[in-house]
Amino acid sequence: MLLLALDTATPAVTVALHDGTDVIASSSQVDARRHGELLLPAVDRLLAGAGRSLDAVTGIVVGVGPGPYTGLRVGLMTADTFGLALGVPVHGLCTLDGLAYAADLEGPFVVATDARRKEVYWARYDNSRTRVSGPAVDRPADIADEVAGLPSVGAGALLYPDTFPEAHEPEHVSAAALASLAAERLVRGEELPAPRPLYLRRPDAQVPKNYKVVTPK
Repeated sequence: MLLLALDTATPAVTVALHDGTDVIASSSQVDARRHGELLLPAVDRLLAGAGRSLDAVTGIVVGVGPGPYTGLRVGLMTADTFGLALGVPVHGLCTLDGLAYAADLEGPFVVATDARRKEVYWARYDNSRTRVSGPAVDRPADIADEVAGLPSVGAGALLYPDTFPEAHEPEHVSAAALASLAAERLVRGEELPAPRPLYLRRPDAQVPKNYKVVTPK
């Protein structure tokens, strides 16, 4: 097994390789505006540094969000392209699940990432491998009662200390955590979700209403 994992659902452009036992290489860069520019060079550097070739990859793992439309689709389309070109399966995992796995907390806790518009993408977990609600997108004040008293991780939690007073790192997801979680589940024979995006809301860019139609004379 050689899994190539990637995620662009948060400001982090993150990639990793997993051989079915351990993460053998990983890389992350935080830049919310350059996902498309940074992702493929990061994959190239990762493979070169690990001494592996792309055609040795046996499966792709991609974070499916939730996340902003523009950034999220970069990772998903890249994963689909790799899968088609290599003839290997493409597995999706919730980005929040990767953060929960990396947090390695026991007992109930919350993962929250920045959804912009003064909102967070969030989900609740019983432990680092078990999501019990979500993902959802809400204003922090609207979910304060639901998350009261619970530890939390993620950039969204760190942004809103009034709602998430017990917020901790990790701030952003790592592909290393996604790869490790996927490898665990695949070794157990579990079927992973399809790589379909969790947008949860419409994109910021909209077709203008009542726009003027220009026709040739």
